[in-house]
Amino acid sequence: MSVSTADLYDARGDELASISLQFRSFGALSSFSGPARTVRCFQDNALLKSILSTPGDGAVLVVDGGGSLETALMGDLIAQLAVDHGWAGAIINGAIRDSVAIDDLPLGVKALGTNPAKSTKTGAGDADVVVRIGSVDVRPGATVYSDADGILVEV
Repeated sequence: MSVSTADLYDARGDELASISLQFRSFGALSSFSGPARTVRCFQDNALLKSILSTPGDGAVLVVDGGGSLETALMGDLIAQLAVDHGWAGAIINGAIRDSVAIDDLPLGVKALGTNPAKSTKTGAGDADVVVRIGSVDVRPGATVYSDADGILVEV
C-alpha cells in the first residue's frame, strides 16, 4: 500500500469507514490492503485455517472472533499458510499466538492481542458473510486498507 490511511481518508472519507478498535500490528508488513474475505468464528480456528489454505490472490481475511482473547485464532503455522497462498494480510478481532515468529513473515496481521492458548478446531463458524468489527460492517469483496494509523473499509 503506497498511500497512508490518513491521506486516503482525507481524499475519500465519504467512501470509507474507519474501524476504531485499537488493534496491535504483527507480521513484517505494517501496511497492507486488498479485497476482504470474511469469517465469523468464536474460539475455533478450523474454518480460518481452511480458507487461508486456498489461493488468497492478495486478499485480506477479516475475522470476527467476537473480540475474545481467551484463545488464539492464528499462530505461526496458519500465518505461514497465508503467506504460501498469497494472502496480503489478516485482521483478527481476537487473539493470535506465536507473535515473534509471525513478525518475521511477509504478511500484515492486525489482532487485539496475544494468548498462547490454542483454539478449538471443530470448524464452527461462517465464511463470506458480513461481519461487524467495532461499529463497521465489512462485506466480502470490500477493499480493506491497513497501516500504522488504523484500518479503513470501503462502504
